[in-house]
Amino acid sequence: MHDSVPTSESTLEQLVTAVAVLDDRLRFVQVNPAFCELFDVGAFRVRGLTLDAFAPAADVLLPLARRVHADHNAVAGRGQQMMTGSGRVLQADIFASPTRNAGILLEIHRLVEEMPAAPVRLSESLRGLAHEVKNPLAGVRGAAQLLMRRVAEPDLQQLAALIIAEADRLGTLTDRLLHPGGKPHLSAVNLHEVAERARALIAAEAASEPRLDRDYDPSLPVFRGDADRLLQLLLNLMRNAVQAAATSILVRTRAEHAAVIDGQPVRLALRMDVIDDGAGVPDNLRDTLFLPLVSGHASGTGLGLALAQEIALEHGGKIIYSSRPGRSVFSLLLPLDRAHVDRAHVKQAHMEQAHMEQARG
Repeated sequence: MHDSVPTSESTLEQLVTAVAVLDDRLRFVQVNPAFCELFDVGAFRVRGLTLDAFAPAADVLLPLARRVHADHNAVAGRGQQMMTGSGRVLQADIFASPTRNAGILLEIHRLVEEMPAAPVRLSESLRGLAHEVKNPLAGVRGAAQLLMRRVAEPDLQQLAALIIAEADRLGTLTDRLLHPGGKPHLSAVNLHEVAERARALIAAEAASEPRLDRDYDPSLPVFRGDADRLLQLLLNLMRNAVQAAATSILVRTRAEHAAVIDGQPVRLALRMDVIDDGAGVPDNLRDTLFLPLVSGHASGTGLGLALAQEIALEHGGKIIYSSRPGRSVFSLLLPLDRAHVDRAHVKQAHMEQAHMEQARG
């Protein structure tokens, strides 16, 4: 169909291919039902919206549209991976062509509806590895305790305390691998505190430190979850960005209304994005990225993202992603309702967030 341009809205509505018409300012003029179904959006909400605001699919669609404007010729993007507003990840061939009034016609032919919904559970061999780690981990903790007693410099004491805290957290993690099936230890969690701990650890361990930025929503409510497990999840996402040679990592939080998590509607969800400018996800790993023992790095274990997804599932959430060279977005979606919110701690969390923002200047 990309050799011709439909001339009427009724023609668009009859097509099974997802089609959108943009004007010369890259604003949506028309979208057909197939487009709305593909991206889980309503036509009324899309019309008049600019393409760059059509997140997160704009990361893929906008460069193609700009090429059409620049070259005045049709362009094609084969096997492009996009994320819909409800969190589904789909693969499609995209055709963008100029219209007679300097607008653009977008055609999206879906190839794969979405990525696998859940990772394979960690194997018994990995639990054997966890057992072997416990003794050296205890030695590391003991050495850090001795170091903390013998050094006077506050910075060195702080680093020793960080080692002890991480050894304790990893000890808990190995216990859970050795004794699976236990529920998360739920308490009131401020996701911004978790993010700040993760940022401090990445800053301390990265050989060539990337720039670590933050964009927090100060109105985000407290989430009832397992703080240590969520910290492990975020660390794994950030370390994945470091391994992809990212020079900049942004942690962003938002509240998302009327979200959809794994096909289930959620009145309100918390969203935490880890955005980096690294090499992106290799094409050959896109379908298996969250499976154990799958890694795009020679030194990688292939456990980080699998474990991160497992932790997200423990909390009723999910990790979704979109990726291209120079920009990858890994998003954690957590359902939030009355059962998850500890309202007694909301005011305290907001005060702590205000102090954090003030300290940053």
